[in-house]
This record gives sequence, C-alpha cells and structure tokens, in this order.
Amino acid sequence: MIFAGGRLLPDQELDSVLGHLEEELSQSLSGPPLEAEIVLTALDALGRELDSGALDGLIAQYAPPGAREELNRVRPQISRAALEQRLALELGGLSGPRPFGRAEVRPLGVLLHIAPGNMAGLPAFTAVEGLLTGNVNLVKLPHGDRGLTLAVFQKLTEIEPRLSPYLYAFDLSSQYFGTIRALAALADGIVTWGGDGAITALRKLAPPGAKLIEWGHRLSFAYVSQEASREELTALAEHIVRTGGLLCSACQVIFLDEESMKPTVDFCRVFLPLLEQAAAGHYKTAGQAAQAALCARETVLEQAVDRSGCGDRLFPGRCCSLTLRQDRELELSHLHGNVLVKLLPRGEIISALRRQRGRLQTAGLICPDRERETLTTLLARAGVNRVTAPGHMSDSLPLEAHDGEYPLRRYVRVVDIENNF
Repeated sequence: MIFAGGRLLPDQELDSVLGHLEEELSQSLSGPPLEAEIVLTALDALGRELDSGALDGLIAQYAPPGAREELNRVRPQISRAALEQRLALELGGLSGPRPFGRAEVRPLGVLLHIAPGNMAGLPAFTAVEGLLTGNVNLVKLPHGDRGLTLAVFQKLTEIEPRLSPYLYAFDLSSQYFGTIRALAALADGIVTWGGDGAITALRKLAPPGAKLIEWGHRLSFAYVSQEASREELTALAEHIVRTGGLLCSACQVIFLDEESMKPTVDFCRVFLPLLEQAAAGHYKTAGQAAQAALCARETVLEQAVDRSGCGDRLFPGRCCSLTLRQDRELELSHLHGNVLVKLLPRGEIISALRRQRGRLQTAGLICPDRERETLTTLLARAGVNRVTAPGHMSDSLPLEAHDGEYPLRRYVRVVDIENNF
C-alpha cells in the first residue's frame, strides 16, 4: 500500500504517484510553512485517543504483540509538553538577531526516511520528528510493518488535514532500487536507521548534495562492578528478556569488572535463575516460549559445533542461557534471553570498547555509589552515549539525545539574513 495525499492507495498507483510527486512537493514547499503548533495540536489529539483506548483496536490489528505495553512506556516522551521541551532544547538559540541581521531556522525541505522495523511505531516516530521541523516526509516502510504506520498517518491526517501534503509512505522492498533512487533524488535529507550494509548501499543511491542522516545500528551492554544487589540483577534480567536483544539499547554482553574467571562463574550461577524467572514471566504464550527455547537450543548447538575448543562455558537455562567467553569483545548475543558474559577489568574499558567506536550506545551500570562517577567517566571516554540503570537501558529518558546528537537539529538548516542591503 501507498499513503499519499491523505489517502491509502494500492501498489498499482505507484507509478502515478511518483510521476506527480516532484510537482506536489514543489507546491507544498511553495506554500505557507508547516508550523510546529499545527503538528503539536494534531499529535496531542492523537495522544488523547491513545490514552482513552480508542486506538486499541487499531493497535491490536496492525501492531505486533506487546506493542501496547511499549507505547505506554514511551507515551510520556510523545506528550505535548515533552515535545515542546524538545523543540526548545534542540532548536532554541539557533535563530534570532545577529550583528549582520538575523538568523532563521528552516526545514531541510524533503526528508526520505528509510524506516526501522525493530520496534513498532518507529517509522511513524521518525516522520513525526520530520513534521516537527516542518519537513515533507517520504517514508519507506520496513518489511513487516503490518500497516501500523499507514494507519497512524491516516489518523493524523483525519485529525489535521493540513498534514496531508507532508506525509507519504511507500511499502517497498529494499530491492526496489530504482524506486528508492527516484525518491532519494527528490530528497534534501535522507534518514536511515539500518546497519552498515544498508548505510553503504544508501550512500551509493544518494544524489550529491543530499544530506545523509545516519542512525545506524548500535551496540549496548551492562557493566557490573563488585557485588550487585538482587534487585539490580533482576531488573537487568527482565530487560534482557523484554527486549529480546532486538534493540540498539538492548544488552548484548554483561561485562564484569573482574580479573579472574572464578567470580565470573559465580556470577553466572547467581544470574541464571533470575534470567529463567524473567523468561517464565515474559514468554507466556506457546509461540513465545517455543521461539525462546529454539534460540536457546541454537546457542547450545553453536557451542557444541562452531565454538568447540575455544574455552567458552555454557550455562543453559529454561528458554534462556548464559555463555561465558574469555575474550573482551563487545559483540551481538543470540536473541531472546541468551546473553554473553565476559571479563572486562576497568583498566581495559577504553582499549576494549574503542574497537567498536562509532557503534556504542548504552551502558547499564551496576556499581557502588562511590564508584559511579569514575566508571561513568571511563565509559563516556570510551565512546558510550548513554549510561543508565540496568532496568532502564531501553527506556526513553526525558529530553535525552539520540546516539549523542539532538535529532531535530539535523533536520533543519540555519538561514542567515543580512539587514539593510
């Protein structure tokens, strides 16, 4: 399906939509600018419908299981008050009087979003950031979107028809290079959330002059120094199971501030029952339990076949597992409750993590209060962009940056205007 002009259209209309798209974009950019207040009012109305339960049927129809709970978690960050604070923080001070005259903040113009598929609602959210900055938004939907983004766009434009010329969505496979290239040729900025392969491919498609805005895949981990409380470890276990390792902020490796293997083995023996408890509480359907058990079984098989003789030690559990490895590398774990555990003495934090520079995101830190500032500084110097409590690694923090940057600033440009000429 396609969303254009405030309407859902069949895929057969793609050529017609593309044939008129440049003209329609020019008309939108030639008209009155899209004021942030229009967007905020529409989003506020949509949020009230969400809070009332009026959208529960839509969410059940188009979103994957668990999406309602995730929306509840991020709802405070998409409230009117939170978005107004973001606008003030991220764009405040960019415009105003200058010695030569004045500076004005203007949208880039047209944004092409290569939207992510690892969390329900993210394709719509990236378009919302484009709307807040006054841009026209062309969204290439991810595989498996299931229609949620299209439904959100339709609902938003029903609430506020003035948003219709600023929202387009295309349910295209990434193999439609010609169509994506045609969309990229119309864009002033291209927003991509993919991995290294997707970013490399997009750089080849992007025309000269288009601004590339990359939110690439990131790696996150937990760092545990000295004895951790049961509450902290329980929160970490629940985070690992709840995220399934699918998010950039999901814990992939648990690093321990230890010099020898014995305390690490002891940690695994203590932590595994908590991970099993979290898995039992989260995988409530037969399908969820089967998927988790399959991933755990794959971990066992990899240990037996691919990594035999490498010194790994496996701690298998019910629908989950821990794998103790002797290297210091930050890498992806198996999904769905199967996580790596490694030694990383604090003196090696920077040298080890710097090997993944540019890919680091969140560290869930467990340590005594007296060490928190020292370890936070070390992690930040290594390139980490977020340091949180273990249970908050994938929570949206009020007014936080995104991978070390303020997104709205990347979607605008500053126009300097000289007076009296």
